[in-house]
Amino acid sequence: MGRRRWALNTEEILKQSRNFDDYDSDDEEDLRNTIGNVPVKWYDGEEHAGYDHDGNRISKPPKKSEIETFMEKMEDPDYWRKVLDVQTGCDAVLTDEQVDVINALNQGRYPTVGYNPYQPFVDLYSSQKEIHPMTNNPESKQSFTPSLDERRIVGRMVYAFKMGWIKPKKPKEAEKQIYDIWAEEDSERKTKSELARIRMHFPAPKVPLPGHSESYNPPPEYLFSEDEHKSWQETEPELRRQNFVPQKYNCLRHVPAYELFFNERFERCLDLFLAPRKQKMKLNVDPSDLLPDLPNPADLRPFPTTFAFAMKGHNAQVRCMCFEPQKSEILVSGGIDGTCRFWSIGNGRCMRVETLGSPVTSVQYCPKTDITLVAAATEDCKIHLFSSMCGDRLLNASTRDYLFSLDCGTAKNDHIQWTRDPNTGHIVLTLSNAIRQVTWHAKGDYFASVAAVRQPDSLVIHQLSKCNSQVPFSRSKGTIINVLFHPQKPHLFVSTQRHIRIYDLAKCQQVKKVLIGTRWLGCMELDPSGNNLFVGGLDRVFAWIDLQLSAKPWKTLIHHSAAIRDIAYHRRSFCIPNTFPFPSGHCVCRKLY
Repeated sequence: MGRRRWALNTEEILKQSRNFDDYDSDDEEDLRNTIGNVPVKWYDGEEHAGYDHDGNRISKPPKKSEIETFMEKMEDPDYWRKVLDVQTGCDAVLTDEQVDVINALNQGRYPTVGYNPYQPFVDLYSSQKEIHPMTNNPESKQSFTPSLDERRIVGRMVYAFKMGWIKPKKPKEAEKQIYDIWAEEDSERKTKSELARIRMHFPAPKVPLPGHSESYNPPPEYLFSEDEHKSWQETEPELRRQNFVPQKYNCLRHVPAYELFFNERFERCLDLFLAPRKQKMKLNVDPSDLLPDLPNPADLRPFPTTFAFAMKGHNAQVRCMCFEPQKSEILVSGGIDGTCRFWSIGNGRCMRVETLGSPVTSVQYCPKTDITLVAAATEDCKIHLFSSMCGDRLLNASTRDYLFSLDCGTAKNDHIQWTRDPNTGHIVLTLSNAIRQVTWHAKGDYFASVAAVRQPDSLVIHQLSKCNSQVPFSRSKGTIINVLFHPQKPHLFVSTQRHIRIYDLAKCQQVKKVLIGTRWLGCMELDPSGNNLFVGGLDRVFAWIDLQLSAKPWKTLIHHSAAIRDIAYHRRSFCIPNTFPFPSGHCVCRKLY
């Protein structure tokens, strides 16, 4: 009997296995595309949509035009049932059951049609509906007492946390998001209204940040005096500079509630709601129209227009030159060949050569008109004072007598020696560093020398009448580039790489610190009144500083193609020629307005 039953069961199993087609799904027969679970958009740029079971390409159906789509929509009654099958590219018609499922999902109901989530409850205790609970015993007091076992377990866990035996889980590192760099930023197509809404979005203006006067402990200068408080109360609310009175409290906890908080919030909401925002169109302005009109070059005359002559005589590079201050008929130049040459401006003739024996770094005429004295600095740490011996004979004789009348033995500084050359009669100053610049005071009795080192004694002021030298600074505030004397006041201009400091020599104190507007100062020049300072930088910046107006540049120009090495101010025509570095030797002349 058992064997027969086993045989019958085997036959039934074989019958069921033979009818496997009954369990096959019709949906799987329609899946002709075998691309697998990959994005269909990978085939957007291809002519086929995938491959069938035999490995052949499945061609995409031809795209319908707008007219064909419209005609199909009007003629086909089942057009609203059709959806695009992304696997094949063809339209699939939805059945009634599928339409009911979609409608149920849109309405927020269960997708199964006729499903009731609230089935009647089957009572396990009684077949009859009861209105009272099966047991109505109150909770025991023991149920409200914390469990000692749980307390011990929690205590062990807390102790394990303290000892570091139990460590929290480490946060997982964020996985790198891999994306297609060639894909579009936004693959979803937006309508014209959506694109316009994105383009025409104007964010609301931000609330202005509070200032020092709104602090609970503002500085004393922000607090109102009695007169200011009275004038603030008498002023109309719309005309007040600020709509509150600054108050001072010792600590933050003493600050009361702000009375006008709701008023300001309400006004802010009104501004956001009622104030319209509009797009401000940019003006299409030609940049050339914004540039100022340049003056006619004919209005800038007189200035050199033709090449007159060349003064040749130095055997090496010329480093410095200077005009005699009285009539500017004589030019003195110093070169690397160790000579100072005096030239006649009228014909370019070399009138005299003074040999100093070392390359000349700076040469300056004394501004006094009753003598013809020249100061020349050389690389062997010396300054030579001698007469030009050119021009008026009476002035040359008085200069020679003046030099011989000076007593060089009265020098008080041990580091600077004043000596007289017995062969030439020159007065020679021997310093500890090589001199970069020599400049005279307007009265001609004082002159200053600047060395190319960062030391306190790099700047030395010399008095010619007493043959004395002194170092004005006890410590260095940077490498000194050059110095200038004020033409009318006892002020000294000392320039470093980024700043110019003005010192009062009578009071021995700093008067002002000027911001030069350039990253590396190269030269500076004063006008005859001493109110305007002109600065040239190695970064091609030319700055005009009005000392009576501000300590910052009033006008800045960047019209040069190379670094500015020197500046000269014309005494009558208000022109400034700016020179470029060697070997270009270019010069640009600018008229000041």
